[in-house]
Order: sequence, then structure tokens, then C-alpha cells
Amino acid sequence: MWPDKTREDLPVMPKGRYEIMMNHMPKVGNLGLDMMLRTCTIQVNLDYSSEADMVKKFRVGLALQPLATALFANSPFTESKPNGKLSYRSHIWSDTDPHRTGMLPFVFEDGFGYDRWAQYMLDVPMYFVFRDGQYIDAAGLSFRDFMDGKLSVLPGERPTPSDWWDHLSTAFPEVRLKSFLEMRGADGGPWSRICALPAFWVGLLYDQQALDAAWDLVKDWTMEDREKLRTDGPERSYSGRRHDARSGPASARHRARGPHRARPPERSGRQRNRLSRNARRDREVGQGSCAATARRLRRRMGRRRRPRLQILVLT
Repeated sequence: MWPDKTREDLPVMPKGRYEIMMNHMPKVGNLGLDMMLRTCTIQVNLDYSSEADMVKKFRVGLALQPLATALFANSPFTESKPNGKLSYRSHIWSDTDPHRTGMLPFVFEDGFGYDRWAQYMLDVPMYFVFRDGQYIDAAGLSFRDFMDGKLSVLPGERPTPSDWWDHLSTAFPEVRLKSFLEMRGADGGPWSRICALPAFWVGLLYDQQALDAAWDLVKDWTMEDREKLRTDGPERSYSGRRHDARSGPASARHRARGPHRARPPERSGRQRNRLSRNARRDREVGQGSCAATARRLRRRMGRRRRPRLQILVLT
């Protein structure tokens, strides 16, 4: 997120769909223009092999998206002043447009799959229709009406496959389904973090043992649990803790010091030297290329099968 600019300081990309969105955003939320003008996210796009695989990865990715927000929080300033959040970019999404954002409770309901996602997208209000090189303003209209040939701005016309693909790009939940899954919860940051983010998600979702363990961890969370994490993440970053009734109350030392302040174990001279070498290498990674980092990660992961992976930097 821009730490020192006002909305008025920033140029607008001269694209027809963005003009329509900027006119519509103030009607449905207070921070939509901030999302469009002042924020930047890093998205990781991941494959799935079947509908069942998609569902499991979607659920785990959505439940743990606040963890990525907390780990990669990088937007504590607005107009050169502390804004009270560690990821103000993430907070902005909570007041952008409730009809196309959020943690999507239905993803965790029995029977979720491709059809349920399609039904959700049919209910997401439209932004536009692209015809003959022009964006036609359809903000707030129903795609279901469009399917029936009853769209007021194009009476009698029905959508093409291209119209549907365009519409799929106008929902902005924390995880978004297309022909891949988009992980959308992390702030923009330096190259070292951009490289770390896909490693984080690949490690969780592409390794079956890790995916199963992650699902076992989150499958009993309630919607209130997930929303609490989503709310705490932008404000408290990794210092936030979720109370888990199964683990009982935290110990007095744990409460006093916090989980991230526990006293580290004593290390031998050899261990300290190895940690020092790792720290130097990590600094070099931060100054190097993503390709070099990926090679190091593959060596660490035992040369596992290389997944197809996309990283998007969106402003």
C-alpha cells in the first residue's frame, strides 16, 4: 500500500472497466477507491487435479488466508501516519463491497463444488459487458437476467463465454476460483517475500501429507473462528493468537511472554555457525532473483515434482 500518498496524488489507469468500477465503488463501500488506487497485493495461483482436490485446497487456503495476511503484513502507514493496522490493505477489503469479497461461508458447507461456485458467481452483481471494443456500464445488474436476455443495457442479448470469463474476474474473495485457485491475502513486499509466498502455499497445498494435516487443523473451526482470524490478522499480524478450546488455557509463562517470545533453546557453536550461514544466504536471496530462490527451495524440498505456479503482482 502507498504509505504516503492521498487518493488524489495517484494516477488512474485509463481503462474502461476501471472507470465503471470507480463510479460504482462509493455506492457499496467506504474504502473501495483506496483498494483501487492505493493498494498492492501478491497473488499465488495454484493448480488442482480434480473437483475434490479443488474443494480441499480451497477450504484450507481460505481458512489459513489470514495467516498469510499476518505473515506478510506490510501496510501500517496511510498518508505518512500510522493507521493502526499492520495490514491496512487487508482491512480495506472489509469495507469495499460485501457482495463480492470476504471469507465465503458456503465454501465449507457440504456439497460445495463447481456448481455451487457458479451459483455464487451468478449472484455477484455485474460491473460491465465488453462489446465492440467498449465497456458498457452494467454495474449492479444481474448476470442471471443477462442469461435470460433481460439485461437492461443490452436487451435481448445473452452472454458469450467471454462475458462469463470477464464476470469471473469481478469477484474478490480471499481465495478465488478460476481454472486455478488464487491465494489473495498477502500484502506486496520486497523480492525476498515475493519468493517466500509461493513456497509457503506450495508447501501447504501441493504436499498431500501437509494438506491433510492442515485440513485436520482447520476442519472444526466455526465461521466465527475464521472471521475472528480474518479480523485480527490486519491489526495484530503474527502476534495475534486464536484460542483453541481443545488445547486448554495457555500457561502463565505463555500468556506473559506470548507464543513468539518464548525463550529460544541453547545452541551449540556448530548450530550457531550454521544459523549464521543461513542468515547470510537469506540476505543474498533477498537481493537475488526468484529463479535462484526457486532452485534453492527445490534442493531443500528434495527435488520434488515442480508445480506449475503463477505469481501475480497487482496494483
